[in-house]
Amino acid sequence: MRSIVVVGSVNLDLVCMGKRIPAPGETVTGDQFHTFHGGKGANQAVAASRLGYPVSMIAKVGDDEFGAQLRQGLEEADVDITSVGTARGTASGVALISVDAQGQNSITVIPGANGRLSPKDLDRALPRLRNAGIILAQLEVPMETVERLAEIAERHQIPLMLDPAPARPIPAKLLRRVAYLSPNETEAATLCGTGRGDLTVKNAPEYAEKLLKTGAANVILKMGARGAFVACADGLRVMVSGFKVPVVDSTAAGDAFNGGLAVALMRGMKLEEAVRFAAAVGAVSVTRAGAQPAMPTLREVNRLLKSNADARTLNDRATNRATNAKRSRPDAAVRTTSGR
Repeated sequence: MRSIVVVGSVNLDLVCMGKRIPAPGETVTGDQFHTFHGGKGANQAVAASRLGYPVSMIAKVGDDEFGAQLRQGLEEADVDITSVGTARGTASGVALISVDAQGQNSITVIPGANGRLSPKDLDRALPRLRNAGIILAQLEVPMETVERLAEIAERHQIPLMLDPAPARPIPAKLLRRVAYLSPNETEAATLCGTGRGDLTVKNAPEYAEKLLKTGAANVILKMGARGAFVACADGLRVMVSGFKVPVVDSTAAGDAFNGGLAVALMRGMKLEEAVRFAAAVGAVSVTRAGAQPAMPTLREVNRLLKSNADARTLNDRATNRATNAKRSRPDAAVRTTSGR
């Protein structure tokens, strides 16, 4: 199998969990504190690896204690870290995360060594990139590095999946080289130049059309529990429903989604089916705390997909029984006839 290659950030997450996230200038008392291995790139790599697919990571960590821990965490998750370098004299990336009682979060990222991942690092890892089946990228490393990555992907005809996070404007020449663009609501609003929080199921098609015009071949709008809207240059337009699960921590749900989407595509699923699989991966991840520790196994994802399919089947049967019972009543035909 051609591996999934993830180019991106590796962070240590410092997570405070409490009843609510502080407002500006406010101090609140938290309930729990944890440290987790994180970073959008590393999260996506671990998500794909947990699902049983070979993954390599191209990244930078610092020469501090955190760096050693982060490398070890990736290795223990069966991610190939051959191309994870060390930035001398630089601290590792850190994310400060506040999580409220509903599982919503607020995140501040300090790039550290992630900011030292350069285009030259990609050139050194070129043999690994050339042999990739798909490449995943995010925006927690320098933009010039992501642009260089897109050039490499285009030259060697390797699909590039871009998670445009953190939200920021993106050069047009980069977007034209993206095979799969997967923004969440905030990122879609930034790319489309609209107000944050304006994306809804109703206007998702409008957003997707704007993003397709940037040149990206496929757009997947991630909308949390509501699901994802898919729009492709070949004409596909479909809303893929989400999953109702108890939310503990939504941190890295989008990363779980992207890792799951890459695995599904590499295993030959058509895009709509792959997005549903990815939504299930993201849904399982929010049912527990942390970023990488929350990434599910293939068995857990399949269990959710099966239970959801069983529930839909039961609902369909109940609807059919109710419809058939109504049709079998003596007065049903009379009402139908008189209503014509």
